[in-house]
Amino acid sequence: MPIAVRPAPPATAVTKTAPLEGVHLVNSAKPHTNGHAATAFTEARLSKPPDPLLLAYSITPELEREKLQFSQYVSIDLAHLIMLVDQGIVTPEVARPILRALLDVRARGLDGLHIDAGKGTLLLQIEAALVDVLGEDIAGSLHTGRSRIDQGGTARRLYKRDRLLEVMSHLTAFQRVVLDAAARYRDQLIPFYTHMQQAQPGNFGHYLLAFADRLHDDFERCAEALRRANRNPLGSVGLSGTSWPIDRTRTSQLLGFDSVLDNSKLAREAYYAAEIATALSFVMATLNDLATDLHVWCSNEFSTISLDDSFCSTSSIFPQKKNPVALESVRAAAGPAVSWGAAALATFRGEGTGDQALRSVPLLDAAFVTTMNALDLTGGVLSTLRVNTQRIDQLLAATWSTSSNLADELVKTKGYSFRQAHHVVARMVRLAEEGSISRSVVTPSLLARAAEQTIGEAIEIGEAELLRALDPHEFVETRTSTGAVCPAEVDKLMQRCERDVEADEQWLHVKVVHVNGAEEELEQSVLALLARGEEVTV
Repeated sequence: MPIAVRPAPPATAVTKTAPLEGVHLVNSAKPHTNGHAATAFTEARLSKPPDPLLLAYSITPELEREKLQFSQYVSIDLAHLIMLVDQGIVTPEVARPILRALLDVRARGLDGLHIDAGKGTLLLQIEAALVDVLGEDIAGSLHTGRSRIDQGGTARRLYKRDRLLEVMSHLTAFQRVVLDAAARYRDQLIPFYTHMQQAQPGNFGHYLLAFADRLHDDFERCAEALRRANRNPLGSVGLSGTSWPIDRTRTSQLLGFDSVLDNSKLAREAYYAAEIATALSFVMATLNDLATDLHVWCSNEFSTISLDDSFCSTSSIFPQKKNPVALESVRAAAGPAVSWGAAALATFRGEGTGDQALRSVPLLDAAFVTTMNALDLTGGVLSTLRVNTQRIDQLLAATWSTSSNLADELVKTKGYSFRQAHHVVARMVRLAEEGSISRSVVTPSLLARAAEQTIGEAIEIGEAELLRALDPHEFVETRTSTGAVCPAEVDKLMQRCERDVEADEQWLHVKVVHVNGAEEELEQSVLALLARGEEVTV
């Protein structure tokens, strides 16, 4: 079941700079200057153009994937050219017209770029646009000291970094929704279940804080994956480096990378993408577990929570139905997420170390979108659901979920081992069910009879003591171990989870500021170089 896309971007998403103000862009209709028709990329080596089948089933699909990375490709071109000028490899006089043409390409956007699949990948599409304006004698200088291998690898890393930061922004927003709900239901008792049977009384706020912990772990997994992804392969060139005196640290600064990917052989290495996919799978697993519980609890048989009507649907035949389709959508999306990392690894197994061209990109693109949508949708459900307190009280009153506390009391006050006490209480529950005796009216005589049948002697206990040991509120109040459900421990958990979310938000803020700052530095470097030319108005 598909998850509807939420169009609004998160506030902390990486920004993309608008065209530079004050810069006169070139006219893209201007013919190149040397009067010689440009040679097609494949023509110099191959005697035939690409076969229509190759175009349809290999080149075009790859080009479609690369179109998503258009802004990254242009930024790489700009950063690489600035570095070439800084290093004295390309003169400012050659670089300026290329810069202006690149800015024109960026300003016109992907829709303004004439795409001819026969020309090949996006790098070559942009290069062809520059050649049309400047000729190969000028435009051809841009490709000095790099290859499609490191250009493509760099674009993929930048794209995935930016998308992962966007996912992490949605993730921290959802963490806030969970904390708000946990605070709202800090004192709300609920049954905790194992094997779909009531196990012990719990606390809804405590339950939600467990998911806050898992989400913090999910965030840290994403952060660790991003750290390995955000390494700069640009300058690896083919696979062996280059004789040109390039400065890979400079392009790393201009593109917001954390470091240089040192070994040139790793330019096309793509296992970081499998790691990202796996991290996103963990996020979806967390959402699936929450959605599954809520799905069960909003059923007629449980009815401990109620979803807002705006996140439900109804039936064309059953008039009474209120279907929790939002939760069903999240659970359905979480199923295929299990295989995201495995699918990426399986793809790489067939490519070897030199050809990880990331044909699993469509899968990862879908993973980014699916994860963000599922976070938003689950957040909408959680922030609007209602807890049915009366139904919860009925369930807790009708079951024996506090039995373990009675066993503990027998150990503390009567000196029995826990296993002996466990036997006694278990037999008492069996006798009560056989006699249709509810927990609220159980008597000390029933406990005494159970003890005689199991440990061979009666146990004497007062009625008030017995009922207090079986009371759900008493149970919750007396769970005082670290991380337990008593109010004091829930407050401690809330405070720590709040610190965790603040740390995640701060980490994300610093990272986004770094990336945006690098983009601003790139823009300023472009502007400074153009300002030394003649076609600039400052």
